[in-house]
Amino acid sequence: MNVNAGKTRTGAPLDVEGLRRDFPILDQTIYDGKPLVYLDNAATSQKPKAVIEALTDYYTRYNANVHRALHYLGEQATARFEETRAKVAAFLNAPSERNIVFTRGTTESINLVAYAWGRANIENGDVILATGMEHHSNLVPWQILARAQGAELQLVPVLEDGTLDRDAFNSSLSPKVKLLAVTHMSNVLGTINPVKGLAAAAHEVGAKVLVDAAQSVPHMAVDVRDLDADFMAFSSHKMCGPTGAGVLYAKETLLESMDPFMGGGEMISRVNDDYSTWADLPYKFEAGTPNIADVIAFGVAVDYLSGIGMEAIHEYERDLTAYAVGRLEEVPGLRVFGHAPERGGAVSFEIEGLHPHDLSQYVDQQGVAIRAGHLCAQPLMRRLGVPAVSRASVYFYNTEREIDCLTDALRRACQFFGHG
Repeated sequence: MNVNAGKTRTGAPLDVEGLRRDFPILDQTIYDGKPLVYLDNAATSQKPKAVIEALTDYYTRYNANVHRALHYLGEQATARFEETRAKVAAFLNAPSERNIVFTRGTTESINLVAYAWGRANIENGDVILATGMEHHSNLVPWQILARAQGAELQLVPVLEDGTLDRDAFNSSLSPKVKLLAVTHMSNVLGTINPVKGLAAAAHEVGAKVLVDAAQSVPHMAVDVRDLDADFMAFSSHKMCGPTGAGVLYAKETLLESMDPFMGGGEMISRVNDDYSTWADLPYKFEAGTPNIADVIAFGVAVDYLSGIGMEAIHEYERDLTAYAVGRLEEVPGLRVFGHAPERGGAVSFEIEGLHPHDLSQYVDQQGVAIRAGHLCAQPLMRRLGVPAVSRASVYFYNTEREIDCLTDALRRACQFFGHG
């Protein structure tokens, strides 16, 4: 199979080896000279030189606070900070930069909605509908909200192939459902959910829709207007950008109706002795000094991904994931979880009789980085009947050779632990 089939925006094949040279961390050996094989991209991606240099450039050339100072450095910092907002809006095909709120990441974005929208709109007896494959970040905030407001949280079941039970979803819809919270792509199963159809059905009963796009926006073209999401949350660090920066996209009418999440500097219009008025969108949700350097570098990451082309990235990863699943299933006793027709590059698995933590530590000693644990999805682990899994997750800079290294390491692990 030719996993170089992905085509860039110019129509040329994806130059994976050339792209790898943009990532300094990948060009190293560990543990007595073993080449690093990084397959934990669903947890965080690696950063290209351009992003790293953008951080240094900010701190060495125009370090200043934004939206405040009238001096040269402040104007430079503000301009680049707001340039990122414009880039993100274009990346999502958002109607306006006013739709883009900067946060620390997906978790904070979802909590912002739960607090600022949920407490004003979820009432006693209402239903919050989520799914059985949600990351804790898109589940725990709704548990807290439901308990505080006297609402009910319901989960759409997950079928054996890793897809949602659409019949159960449809039967769950009623005027009582005020919010659908759904992951676009599962961080465990790789399942890409049909968010557009789910959102349309939820809107028919008057519900709002929040999409956890932490695993989809980095890997595929996402159009918020086409999906008709009311809210969407994702993180910079999973898409070649720095940690500590994230995005909440929301429809402007909803943001206008919501009270601020936090009070303080920069989110106000006027402060009186006993009351305040709020700044225009999106600034009323960005209290205090933001994560300036990382947001600016995040803009460089968006440029980098846009230069490659999200369609090319998605196509390449789809083929590489298929190759990975095929190779992994050659390992005796190995079971892959999730076989949805539409899936991304998060591949979770178990080897019967081997604990995922032991497996992860062993393959790490072979130079291969994977994830092990409940993956912040304990309800899904119970549905799968396991306490934990191992997970390999790919990005556009991974190769067939690296998948082969993982497969060989897993075979050696089986021999080392006396399995099979």
